[in-house]
Amino acid sequence: MTLKLSSLAATLLLCLAGAALARPVTPAEKRYSPYSGQINACDDPAVLGRIQSRFSAKESEYWSSTLEIRGFDRIRQIGLRNWGLDHIPRRYCMARATLNDGRRRAVSYWVGEDLGIIGWGFGVEWCVHGLDRNLAFAPDCKMARP
Repeated sequence: MTLKLSSLAATLLLCLAGAALARPVTPAEKRYSPYSGQINACDDPAVLGRIQSRFSAKESEYWSSTLEIRGFDRIRQIGLRNWGLDHIPRRYCMARATLNDGRRRAVSYWVGEDLGIIGWGFGVEWCVHGLDRNLAFAPDCKMARP
């Protein structure tokens, strides 16, 4: 009986301690400098165009490669604000890219609100599976997904 009571007391203490340590959640839309919570869609032409142009520039400048993305299909959202309402709003996406070498590769990317140049517009981080040569999103582009 005393073992059950001490176990119950320990469980109750842990629950209360967890509640006391919990931080308040202030949604990003209610901050002093608020976000709107409106994030570009995964299939937005501006988002896909930015990925295409930056991929081409990176391949050319850093890897002396002529690879380019010709188009996207199978575009889908895989997450929305996965880190919680109090973080910068982000939409996580996956797509399949067709490259100019004829190969198709998966692309993991996220779009964030107000993460463009000087905090205006949208920001995009992306990773083409099998072409993360500097391992920025290793392993296998996992760090570009939620």
